[in-house]
Amino acid sequence: MKSKKRKLYALEIFGILLALLWLSPFYLMLVNSFKTKREIFTDTLKLPDVFTWDNYVTAFEELDFLRTFFNSALITILGVIVIIIFSSMAAYALSRRKGKVSGLIFMLFVAAMLIPFQSVMIPLVSIFGKLELLNRFGIIFMYLGFGSSLSIFLYHGSLTAIPKSLDEAATIDGANRFQIFWHIIFPMLKPITVTVAILNIIWIWNDYLLPSLVINQEGMQTIPLKMFYFFGQYTKQWHLALAGLTIAIIPVIIVYFFLQKQIIKGVSEGSVK
Repeated sequence: MKSKKRKLYALEIFGILLALLWLSPFYLMLVNSFKTKREIFTDTLKLPDVFTWDNYVTAFEELDFLRTFFNSALITILGVIVIIIFSSMAAYALSRRKGKVSGLIFMLFVAAMLIPFQSVMIPLVSIFGKLELLNRFGIIFMYLGFGSSLSIFLYHGSLTAIPKSLDEAATIDGANRFQIFWHIIFPMLKPITVTVAILNIIWIWNDYLLPSLVINQEGMQTIPLKMFYFFGQYTKQWHLALAGLTIAIIPVIIVYFFLQKQIIKGVSEGSVK
């Protein structure tokens, strides 16, 4: 019994130390967002001598935060909705039609997760530029392509646990394939849908590289793009950047805390089954 208690205490201590390690970047970001530029370079770890909100006010104005927030929210929400709709339908079709072709298509989606974005970004931007789709709606279409692989993989794992007898019973009652999916199957995928949503929200909300290549019109920048203006050639305004970063991550943190139980449940269902 004593040895078991010692192991539990050791695991608890290890867990606390690991949590502190993971929380340390948030501590540095939050503490230094209240400091002046001089204080940050004097001592990064200590608390500020005087907590000031001037950094947040200036960062809010410099980022044109309301407009920039709207741009990020619009792209993120529409991108996630499109990914959920098309990925869930694709996964449903692949899971219900067993065969070599559907298996091959599913493996292609899984293999696509290994393709780095940097290897396709130049031809992608070139093609979309010729089609005049280098705008907010063009980037949503790109996010559908890059986000579908993981989403289909997660949905496919959950759909294999739903018996086909539900489909057959609904077919006997006169429902078509579309009605079966949206009225019976899709509501049962709520945990994995929440997981797919939050994973893609975090990815799209924080993405810098793709918007920097696609969005080139003033007033349409996302928050990561606008944050870049705090880092010039000759000066870096870390105090303003950290304040802006703190404001930017608050919506994602709120969403995550409300949905964390569904996220954990969805990941376990989609990856294990």
